[in-house]
Amino acid sequence: MLQCDWSERTTTVPGRDGRIGGIPTLSPTSMSGPLAGLKILDFSTLLPGPFATLALADLGADVIRIEAPNRPDPVRRLSPQRHGVSAAHAWINRNKRSLALDLKQPESIDIVRKLIATHDIVVEQFRPGVMARLGLGYEQLREIHPALIYCSITGYGQDGPYRDRAGHDINYLSIAGTASYCGRGAPAPSSIQVADIAGGSLHAALAMLAAVAHRYRTGAGQSIDVSMTDAAFSLNALSGAAYLAGARAPRPESERLNGGSFYDYYATSDGRHFSVGSLEPQFLQAFCSAMGHPEWVTLAVTDMTALKQQIGAAFVRRTFAEWCDVFAKVDCCVEPVLTLEEAATHPHMRARGLVVDVPVAGMAGSLPQIAHPVRYSATPPQYRHTGEALGQQSRDILASLGYDDTQVQKLADAGVTTLTEA
Repeated sequence: MLQCDWSERTTTVPGRDGRIGGIPTLSPTSMSGPLAGLKILDFSTLLPGPFATLALADLGADVIRIEAPNRPDPVRRLSPQRHGVSAAHAWINRNKRSLALDLKQPESIDIVRKLIATHDIVVEQFRPGVMARLGLGYEQLREIHPALIYCSITGYGQDGPYRDRAGHDINYLSIAGTASYCGRGAPAPSSIQVADIAGGSLHAALAMLAAVAHRYRTGAGQSIDVSMTDAAFSLNALSGAAYLAGARAPRPESERLNGGSFYDYYATSDGRHFSVGSLEPQFLQAFCSAMGHPEWVTLAVTDMTALKQQIGAAFVRRTFAEWCDVFAKVDCCVEPVLTLEEAATHPHMRARGLVVDVPVAGMAGSLPQIAHPVRYSATPPQYRHTGEALGQQSRDILASLGYDDTQVQKLADAGVTTLTEA
């Protein structure tokens, strides 16, 4: 199969203005997947950046993850450890190569600048200005590679009064207004990192691929400023659109989809829960009939408070298993709230292949992991290996840049890099 080698960008010499004339060429590559040939340097840590590059690596992009030898990603320390590696690290850094570099040492900057010449995208997650102070900012690197795509993921963006402010997922959701109408009368912490992933990771992946498409047409690279707060603000979606059009600002349990209607969770007699989302008339009628109360259809129009109370009182009279039996036969947007253990072994999840066995990097054996969630008819994702040990590919990557064994060992002795043999 012929794949697009994104690093073979044009047939002409780059100009100093950051634009390249001509049309990108195609060349064969040994990697498979729709992004085969796309080369990424990933300087990010924790969740937002690594989640974005995981999606791209699963689709064939060649991702080199760069970490400091003396300050590795904290995710590497998370429990549980499997095969000597954090299970979380092994998943989120799947299919990526590991290069250890201490960016505070000038030799490391020289190595990165050599790598830039042959790479398409830089992903970084430092506070604004950090990469520029290291000599690795966008304006500095585009001098080497005018067609470079440079993606910066931060909490509050590259400008604005909060640009240098520290934050976490819970803070970005707070500032973006989304937390103000989530919960039972007061904000509730989410079980997943919404601003980090839906805000930072997925918007960053979308933006990088949009920039690749733009460069394919024009030859021009660009910088990308991904603010997790900005992206979280956009997730206000329906409520945000209504408010900006003149509606009252949403409050907890005041909207159709946040507990202000019967669209909600209900407890069973044994402390489990069911979700009821039967908003459409045909689903509402089927739900009410399954509950043994067809008269509730009228309450949905006349007295929502009474309807919710009656639904709650009915659910709590039976066990979780009993309600599972009832609604397994009824198509009305009502489902049990599963634990993660139950979800991972659910027949539908199994049929969709959402858990895969991935070879452990550098050793025998495999590790079950969450799969890439999208299916492709022609270019399915590949699971080459789990996340690597710190510096596992340092020797090979440096050798590809022309460093001999003596030079590589000298860099390791000076603490510039770490050599972890597979």
